[in-house]
Amino acid sequence: MGKRTPLDAAEVAAKLAAREGWSGDTTRIAKVYAVDYHDGVRLIVEVAEIAKELEHHPDVELHWQELRFSMTTYSAGGVVTELDFKLADAIDAIVKG
Repeated sequence: MGKRTPLDAAEVAAKLAAREGWSGDTTRIAKVYAVDYHDGVRLIVEVAEIAKELEHHPDVELHWQELRFSMTTYSAGGVVTELDFKLADAIDAIVKG
């Protein structure tokens, strides 16, 4: 199975269950982090570097005291793939510091 192969509902559910705070379905996964605004900006820059390496970019929303990342693999037709979970794990590692 390739990094951009769509995952079925059971695979997505299992992968979400193994990751704290992530939610979603076969079309998109997402997580909200409680962070200070300026820390959020710093985290976005750090995630952007990893996203560039993976050639896979999250959608990002920054609000006061809240940072949300969400992913879908547009190049696979707007579905969740292994690549989304690889990026999710990288984001968690960056936020954890």
